[in-house]
Amino acid sequence: MGAARIYSANSTRRKDNDLHDVQEGRASQPDDSDAILGLRTSRSGHLIATITATRMTIWQASPIVVLATSSRSLSSIRDYGLNVAVHLRPDASIAVVQTSKGFLVTYSLLVDPRNRVYQQIHEGENQSKATGTNRFILEQQRAGLRELNIKFRMVIRIDAGIAAALTLDNEVIVATRKPAAVQCIKWTPDSAGRQTSTELISRMAWMQKGSIIRAMVYDRAMSLAVWITSDGRAYAVQRRPENSNDTDENERLFRGYGFHTPMNSSLEATHAAINARFSTLAIGCTGGEIHVYTARDYAGSIPLSHKISSPASSSTTGQITGLAYSPDGYGLVAAYEHGWALWSVYGKPGASSFGADTNISRTNDECWLLTVSNVSWINAGSDLFLTSANDSRIWVVEMAKSAVTTCFSSANISRTLLLTSSHLIIYRGFDLPSTATISADASLWQHVAIPVIYLTNQRPIRSAVTSHDGRYVAVAGKRGLAHYSVGSGRWKTFDDPEAENAFVVRGGMCWYQHVLIAAVESDDSYELRLYSRELGLNSESLLHVQQLPSAAVVVSMTGQDSLLVYTSENVLYHYIVSASDTTVTLFQVGQLTLNGIVRAPARVRAVTWILPDIQLRDGDPSQDVAYASVLFLVDAKLVLLQSSTSEGTQKYDMRVIANNVEYFDLMRDQGTLINSPSQSPPESPSDERLPITGLHADRALRDSLWFFDGESVRCWTDVEDLLESASTENDRDLPSPVSIATDFYPTSVILDRGIVVGLDSELHQRRDVHFAMFRHTIRTQLFLPHILRKCLSDLDPAAASVLALRYQDLPYFSHALELLLHMVLDDEVDANLNASDFLMPAVVSFLSTFPNYLDIVVQCTRKTEVRSWRTLFAHLPSPQQLFEESLEKNLLKTAGGYLLVLHTFQELETSSEQCIRLLQKAKDAGDWDLCKELGRFLMALDASGDTLGKALSRMSINQEGDINGSPSDINVLLATPRPTQIHKHHGPNGYSPGSPRRISSETVQSPNGTAASEDYFSSHSG
Repeated sequence: MGAARIYSANSTRRKDNDLHDVQEGRASQPDDSDAILGLRTSRSGHLIATITATRMTIWQASPIVVLATSSRSLSSIRDYGLNVAVHLRPDASIAVVQTSKGFLVTYSLLVDPRNRVYQQIHEGENQSKATGTNRFILEQQRAGLRELNIKFRMVIRIDAGIAAALTLDNEVIVATRKPAAVQCIKWTPDSAGRQTSTELISRMAWMQKGSIIRAMVYDRAMSLAVWITSDGRAYAVQRRPENSNDTDENERLFRGYGFHTPMNSSLEATHAAINARFSTLAIGCTGGEIHVYTARDYAGSIPLSHKISSPASSSTTGQITGLAYSPDGYGLVAAYEHGWALWSVYGKPGASSFGADTNISRTNDECWLLTVSNVSWINAGSDLFLTSANDSRIWVVEMAKSAVTTCFSSANISRTLLLTSSHLIIYRGFDLPSTATISADASLWQHVAIPVIYLTNQRPIRSAVTSHDGRYVAVAGKRGLAHYSVGSGRWKTFDDPEAENAFVVRGGMCWYQHVLIAAVESDDSYELRLYSRELGLNSESLLHVQQLPSAAVVVSMTGQDSLLVYTSENVLYHYIVSASDTTVTLFQVGQLTLNGIVRAPARVRAVTWILPDIQLRDGDPSQDVAYASVLFLVDAKLVLLQSSTSEGTQKYDMRVIANNVEYFDLMRDQGTLINSPSQSPPESPSDERLPITGLHADRALRDSLWFFDGESVRCWTDVEDLLESASTENDRDLPSPVSIATDFYPTSVILDRGIVVGLDSELHQRRDVHFAMFRHTIRTQLFLPHILRKCLSDLDPAAASVLALRYQDLPYFSHALELLLHMVLDDEVDANLNASDFLMPAVVSFLSTFPNYLDIVVQCTRKTEVRSWRTLFAHLPSPQQLFEESLEKNLLKTAGGYLLVLHTFQELETSSEQCIRLLQKAKDAGDWDLCKELGRFLMALDASGDTLGKALSRMSINQEGDINGSPSDINVLLATPRPTQIHKHHGPNGYSPGSPRRISSETVQSPNGTAASEDYFSSHSG
């Protein structure tokens, strides 16, 4: 996301009382108010209609320009009233304006392909001298855009008053007030000459009596509408077929089921949105909360899936004014009276305007951050249209979305690739050292502009896919495709426009090394096409074409050379990619028919499979289908199909293993094993193979399965164990996955670095800049502590040790172990558990096997409250013993940390022998910084300074310095002035006004009231 772009079709702003004069006939000529009252987009998203009180404007979505406008006459306003709402027929051929006096004014939108608008002619410019892209741009500017005309069609009067209206392909549905009913008005009369039909709400047994419909939305893909009534209820409604033979139901036009009943006034429904991709229905409530339901079937099974809380208090946000799912279904945007907010489909918060400084926003007149009245998605979800109350401007916010939303591919998940309306944004941190990967430096993002030639002809971009090694990227728009080399920075597009327009990518794309595999539709035929990155894009350079009997739904690479293609006929095809020096071909080696298992092939979002290890190594690829366990992502359900043989018959057992899945990642599909940072196995093929040792023989996380459910990243560490548990032959529950909570949207899991990578949006405002903008920043979260904890809680310390061995050379490995200790301590400090249920003993035993164990414990104490220390040291050796061990290992600063623990536990006397011993060792080691810290510590124990003086006297240190020491440093230590006044009461930030150093706000206070700073000692790695 970036800064918002502004568009306006009007140049002046009218007053509301002038409009009232027009409506009452007191004005000499019609007058417009510039404030935009309504906004609608066509089904394809290429046209947008907006209205003011007296004018309708038709916009083109890409590029965003006004194509036509129509202002109503004075007599029309006087007779029919002012505009209050606008509706578009889904194919954008008819626009309907709803007026304040209960009329529907209809217009035909006619595109004239012969006439052009916005033709730009540059005088004195010699086009013949222009080359390449510049010549193409000049040609496009000269050609302009096709003209669109608005033609008045008819006026429809609704005597019963209009409560809500909905335009469909064949009719317009109007909900009336008095009486409360639903009228269906066909665009054209049927063969019997009938054009209207009506059903009273009182005759709809499934609706609450006495209610009036106040909002309606419809989704063609689901063939489902949602009605919201005046009592705050929501209903899922379907239109009955007109040729129904049921005589008792001939007069029934609709059937429906109530699924949202408010328990109080704050939960009354006001707005609705339908998500066909995930089969969810979102209901916006008066209190700002959003309830999301799952439509399981058309028989009324619509349970509550989850709730989305308001991004701020209801007084801050105001009521919901609009609700819309993105075209790909992955995003939900809500417009509020005082801003807007964005979430993922299952509720992960994204960008929001409620973090803006309202004073700066008002100064800059940025209404899109202050109030939003209408919201809509355009350009395949790449742009967000926003309008504000009493404002004539349209605000367009460019969105950067994950490539997973356009093309579900394991490579898109393993590497963060973002797509905007005109650019690719590639994160290059995966190719850098570990410390650079977790950096939020903006220079790690590479912005790549999509070629203007391809973008102009084929916008919007509908899909993008990267290769597993991140070297190549391909994009596909309305037709054709283009691909890009990250290394060379060069695009390749079709030189022949006819060849580019001859096919459309449908079913997805994926990379096999430098070969792009695309599922396409061309002239009513379906194909798999293979393009080499090394060759140009044209019909003659195709490496291979594989005919398909039906349209591909999903294509995906799995294993080293296996290609899975799932088609609309419910058949899964298995191909092997055979590559030689000169050719690359596909060979079909198996297929699997899934009739009766997957009911709706179009709802499948991803597919992969899991083969036994012995079949992967030594098996015949043609027999893979017989041994494979297939994973399907259907809507948001992760479905596992396991094969079994019964009486010589092959059958499949189906089980849903996860719900609310936004995406999943099977690590086997990444193609490489997890390599130890210290020792990596050689690349394959190679004759110089390392011996199979415990380091590489174990599976570790190579067989892990990850998914994101809108709340947390979850992981099954061993998919083989999952398959065994899911088998119908075993009466076992599924193993619980590891849950890793994040406060950002996770996009990738980097196994060899132990982190989850994701994105977060930040709103930037400055008083010296007159606009606000969003920036996406990279965020990371360590997953290693969570998985180690899972291993220890499962009483499998050996697995934890093997896993830790793989990551021990990471620069932040010690921090991961510290987080493990901290997590368990926080959970168990106040837990009322039996002694056998505590995990802390196992964690302490596990950490004690690492050389930096003492440092880990000290670091944990510095970052936890004192009340947690008793719980921690109940499972550790005594602080005195840990102090002695630190001294023995010459970990002086670590030993200093244990001094603080000893003091807090009242095990350290004022004239502490331990402190003097440590001070002596610090002096001998020449660590004068530690000497100064110990001096301050002794001053904190005894503000009179006597203890410090005795300690220095015992060490034979005087003002002139020690023969073995540094006089200047010792003088600095002893030059610390004594307090001029000693107070009996010590404040939270220091001991007295004359104390040598102010203690930080994070202080530790012992039971006797003496405080000591946690910042006195900082541990080191030794």
